[in-house]
Parts: sequence; structure tokens; C-alpha cells
Amino acid sequence: MKIIDSDFSNHIMKSVKKDLGDIFFFNHIAVIEFNEGVHVDINNSTEIFDEINAYFGSEKPFGVIANRINSYSVKLLDADLFRGKVKNLCTYAVVSYNLAGKMNADIENSFCLSDNISYDSIKDAINNVHDKIKNNTCFSLN
Repeated sequence: MKIIDSDFSNHIMKSVKKDLGDIFFFNHIAVIEFNEGVHVDINNSTEIFDEINAYFGSEKPFGVIANRINSYSVKLLDADLFRGKVKNLCTYAVVSYNLAGKMNADIENSFCLSDNISYDSIKDAINNVHDKIKNNTCFSLN
């Protein structure tokens, strides 16, 4: 389910369309919906990180949810480089809607320093990410 079609759509504070996909900003959460077939790596994701850093700054804790409504790939070997670009990221989640997406999320999970990142619904992901930030149970990325 696209975030714009969810019960959370009326809480979106800002949305941005980029070459890799759309970013939807909430108070302490960014939801990214990557476009079908894109490959995300450190070289082509600068505009995503620039938007995130401009919105949250360098100190405000926040979480990112990858809402996997489309099929795309991520260069997981760049995970450490991704972490270096968002120092105040507290938690990360991936929402999957099919078996292939779930398998990809499970693989991504092995590259993350947090607990389970895989969710079956946008509602569960937003609620869990929000709770982690609110309860200050953020993980360290560095």
C-alpha cells in the first residue's frame, strides 16, 4: 500500500519526488518509496540523503521506512557508507508485500545493526519506528 493511500496520509508534512523515488516526511519519520527497477547505491542516492538531512538536520533523531511497493535493488555492500550519511538515524524498517520483497528485507536485515527491520504492513512499521524514537531506544549506526 502506498503511503499516500494509507491512514497516515493526512500526517504527511512534506513530499518530494526524486529520480530514485518519492520521499514522504513526517515529524520524525521519512518513508521512501523507490521506483520500480531502480538500483540504489552510494553513488546515485545523494539526492535522497540531501533531502533527508535538510529536513531532519544533523541532531534530530528520526527513522526511515522503505515502503517496498515496487521491486528494486540495493547495494548492501554500501551499508556502512549509507550509515555515514545520516548520523542521527535511529531506526530503519522495510515494509514488504510479497515473498520476494520479504526475502530482500531479510537479507537487508543482516546488514543492519538494529533489531528486526522487516514488516508486513506500513501501519506496523510506522508504529514501531515511532515507538523506538519516542522511547529513545534508537540504535547506534556507528
